[in-house]
Amino acid sequence: MNFQRILVPVIAIATLVLAYVYYQWMGLAAAAAMLVMWVMLHFTRLMHILQRASKRPIGHVDSAVMLNAKLKPGMTLMHVVAMTRALGLLRSSKDAQPELYRWTDNSDSHVDCTFVGGKLTQHSLFRPAPQEAESEPPATA
Repeated sequence: MNFQRILVPVIAIATLVLAYVYYQWMGLAAAAAMLVMWVMLHFTRLMHILQRASKRPIGHVDSAVMLNAKLKPGMTLMHVVAMTRALGLLRSSKDAQPELYRWTDNSDSHVDCTFVGGKLTQHSLFRPAPQEAESEPPATA
């Protein structure tokens, strides 16, 4: 169960109640202003992340190896999108759990990430085999 969905509203209501109890209407107004500012800061961060991601191709990352090294279980999808500066390519059906996303770099290496409830549960890196030289080196006489 996601306790943040319950805990954050409970803390917000408790803050408003305590502000009213200790400081009356002025405290309530100050606490409400702080909560609105907090929501606006999170909204602004979300919009910045999505604005940067909109300028890049879906599922593209500069280096899949570096992304794989930085990923840790428990990261949110928003954190991963902020790191890659690109939306992941959705590999699972829409609105199905778990969600599977892929980020690919220019060398066709890719990272597959599995998110359950918006949190990273596992990730794997695929690197293509190095290609052999198509022509033989010139023989020396």
